[in-house]
Amino acid sequence: MHDALRIIDANFNRSREALRVMEEYARFCLGDSMLTERCKMLRHELSNIICALELRLEAGGTVLGGPAWGQGLPLGWVGTPDSLITARDTSGDVGTTIENETEYGRRDTLHVAMAATKRLTEALRAIEEYSKLVDVAASKRVEQVRYRAYEVERSLTLTASAQKRFLGVRLYVLITEALCEGDWFDTGRAVLENGADCVQLREKDLGDAELVERAMRLAEFCRETEKLLIINDRADIAAASGAHGVHLGQDDMGIRAARRILPSGAIVGVSTHTVAQVEAVVGDTPDYVAVGPMFATGTKPQEHIAGVETLVLASEKTALPLVAIGGLDAARSGEILNRAKCCVCVCSSLISQRNVVDATRSIRTAIDKCWELRQDG
Repeated sequence: MHDALRIIDANFNRSREALRVMEEYARFCLGDSMLTERCKMLRHELSNIICALELRLEAGGTVLGGPAWGQGLPLGWVGTPDSLITARDTSGDVGTTIENETEYGRRDTLHVAMAATKRLTEALRAIEEYSKLVDVAASKRVEQVRYRAYEVERSLTLTASAQKRFLGVRLYVLITEALCEGDWFDTGRAVLENGADCVQLREKDLGDAELVERAMRLAEFCRETEKLLIINDRADIAAASGAHGVHLGQDDMGIRAARRILPSGAIVGVSTHTVAQVEAVVGDTPDYVAVGPMFATGTKPQEHIAGVETLVLASEKTALPLVAIGGLDAARSGEILNRAKCCVCVCSSLISQRNVVDATRSIRTAIDKCWELRQDG
């Protein structure tokens, strides 16, 4: 039993250290408050489990079954394990002198965090297995922590990936034929050639055959110009056409379901209208979160206007790229960008203009000036 306690102690320390590394990455590198909180809560939960295990040991030794323990601990209580320390023998641990050259090679801060996630899940598995010799209930609780750790690992990876590839998008344009002053494809080509970084094909009334054909045509042009194409609502159309991803509404399929349809690495964005919706979707880690409408708009009338304050609050909740949408033009884009770091999404204020080229250049210039001021500040 002494050996089992040594193993539990060593891996408990390893787990806490790994969680701290992950927490610091989420906090200082990603700037994501919700991910930081998730890492912190895992660390506290693990400490609670180990502290309760020690109380059980002090009260009467091993328990190979029976009712769950630790139920009387106050919510959020974190004690300091003492009895496990007595089993510790660092000087006699043969593992302290074994080194692997790869342990000291790290490419960047993300690599550091990902190495920590691997140490965490490995250590949790060791605690889980050896706790079976001490208390089965403890082992089951550690198992649940391990599953949550896998989800945090996924969220850290996807958030870092989303920041890397989508934060370069400043101007995002919705393309809907009914709102275009000219030909829909010529409009899409014009905005992409004159400042848009990403376009979304939004045609809710087209048949599948016509929608796929249009998506394929636009996807080919986007690949040539190294811009992004997102398909509204339809993950299947996005996958079939070779588009870069899909944009989902609140009533569409879930983010995880869309990822099962799309090829690996595809972009999944989602619409939100309230802070509660933002909090709900970030757990599934979309590649961007659209917040809106910022202002009343005739393109897609809604009773609820999210407004700039919702966008600001969203930026305090998550480090995922944000897209401001709804009633935006050059002047209003400046107002938005002065309050929050985000991408600006426009529709009728651009594609309904007679001179789409000048309109695109104008709004792009306004957006770039705001970004320059933000970076200088």
